[in-house]
Amino acid sequence: MIRYYEVKRMDFGNILGDAFGYAKDSVIGKWMQWLLLIIATILLTIPLLGYSLKVFRGEKPAPEVTGWGTLIIDGIKYAIIAIIWAIPCLIILFFGLSSLFAAIVAGQMDPSAALAFASGAIVYFILFVIIAVVTALLARIGIIRFARTGSMGEAFNFGEILATIGKIGWGSYIIAWIVFIIAMVVIAIVLGIIGMICGLIFAPLIILVEIIVAAPITLFEARYFTLVYDSVAAPA
Repeated sequence: MIRYYEVKRMDFGNILGDAFGYAKDSVIGKWMQWLLLIIATILLTIPLLGYSLKVFRGEKPAPEVTGWGTLIIDGIKYAIIAIIWAIPCLIILFFGLSSLFAAIVAGQMDPSAALAFASGAIVYFILFVIIAVVTALLARIGIIRFARTGSMGEAFNFGEILATIGKIGWGSYIIAWIVFIIAMVVIAIVLGIIGMICGLIFAPLIILVEIIVAAPITLFEARYFTLVYDSVAAPA
């Protein structure tokens, strides 16, 4: 019987190392491929999203950037799935911002009403955070299932998504997310320092740096969660 709270053994050090090496090897020394990935980023990241689905399918080493028509179509499907998953958060955020705006307006006329609206806004924003976290946990597995099966419906197959997370173990899966977030914070700090240096030299360089590193970071993320998915969960 699956114990959903179970924390299973997962070598996060190796997973991080593999994901970092995968992203590095996909661009370092492969300058034409990096250039193509930069172009994919500039094109509203749609082809880059399509390319990341190849990573989610477990392709190793990083595949060549070819078949732009397929990359764009897959990227559009990826974007649609992400937008659908985001709808609950967007709805809650809308009501939260509406309550906050109402509190600001009411504050000029009725302090008690303003307090009520402000309290409502706080509740909405707390609810937003909770729903955003849950959505992120479920959507990531849904996206990988879509990549593996080619069916957009599988991205919302809650039964299979929950079963997959159950196989991974909710404890392990949540820890995997925490480790990933910490890694991204470290990367953000390093890039922030580089960005500040570039900004002192020539401000537009900051945007250029962001465009250049977007693809490797995307590949790092995709490879990381692919390894988490495949660590104990059988491919769909």
